[in-house]
Amino acid sequence: MQKNLYSLILTDDVIKEIDAIAASQGTNRSNLVNQILAEYVSYVTPEKKINSIFSAISELLDNGVFSSFFEPHDTTMSLKSSLDYKYRPTIKYEVELYRLARETVGELKVIFRTQSAELLMELTRFFKLWVHLENIYLSHFYPPNSITYNLDAGRFYRSFRVPLGKQYTTDAIASAIGNYIKMFDEILKGYLSNEYATTTQIENRYLYYLNSGMDII
Repeated sequence: MQKNLYSLILTDDVIKEIDAIAASQGTNRSNLVNQILAEYVSYVTPEKKINSIFSAISELLDNGVFSSFFEPHDTTMSLKSSLDYKYRPTIKYEVELYRLARETVGELKVIFRTQSAELLMELTRFFKLWVHLENIYLSHFYPPNSITYNLDAGRFYRSFRVPLGKQYTTDAIASAIGNYIKMFDEILKGYLSNEYATTTQIENRYLYYLNSGMDII
């Protein structure tokens, strides 16, 4: 959504109150005025849509497994989950949504900080296996290479994209992202605890979720 510069004549007292509210919400004067006017004319801004998606994801994953955090009007939310592995390290999921989303609506960052060479090796193996499974089973939902992956020091990236011919509502995007993180987290923990010790067990669990009717993203 394109933004332009407009001139408005407002009283000092109004601006004082606007600035106070903006500061309390962690935003600025222009964004707050834009939101107020958008609500007045019943227009859903990208920021409001993203905020609604994050709120729905947080509610969906409010099951004691995840702790979530996001600032109002921000484009990124964080979720933390403890791994079932020796000293119970924490893994963080960061969901970034794009304001000007089209087919690709955002990305997931899986952030892990550990000095354990053994855990790093296991995580790297899991991420590579995960990409391999998705390249097999999601290929008919998307054009080739339209979902991007990247693995670097302490981070695994995966883009979120709406399948070909689909138009997801705000609720559907929230449900798809929330269930994807829930699936990913459960299978990762099962792998590290040896509940899903083989590639076949991981694949079968992945297909269980995929065939359960969850939205693909």
